Amino acid sequence: MLIGGSETARAQTRTPPYWASISANEARMRVGPSLDYPSNWVYRRRDLPVRVVQIHGNWRKITDESGAQGWMHVRLLSDTRTAIVSVPQGRLYKKPDDRSQLLFRAEKGVVGRLGDCSGDWCLIDIGGKKGYIRASSLWGAVR
Repeated sequence: MLIGGSETARAQTRTPPYWASISANEARMRVGPSLDYPSNWVYRRRDLPVRVVQIHGNWRKITDESGAQGWMHVRLLSDTRTAIVSVPQGRLYKKPDDRSQLLFRAEKGVVGRLGDCSGDWCLIDIGGKKGYIRASSLWGAVR
């Protein structure tokens, strides 16, 4: 899947480290910055957050939540802000306050798209369900 022109142009000029997310349903991470290098991992999870740590032409060296590193072509990445629940059970509230109504819980490994983050809280959309979660419960564009 190709990224739109403005996102691609922005991705070409950003300075690492920065956050990105996987934009394809299947994306290969390679051991080097070229199709000539073998894949060391295949991601089958669109919107998975990654940290871009190095740039080489159209290739980005990324780190995922587990600490795995490798190279991915820029067309497989997006600037969409996402995060993954990094605690055993993330609690999502109606408002950014532990005393507000608990809407639902999200298990470790669940990925969502981030809205606004302010202070210790982030608005996140997980499969169309929105709520506020503590930023410390996430790995992605918030830390």
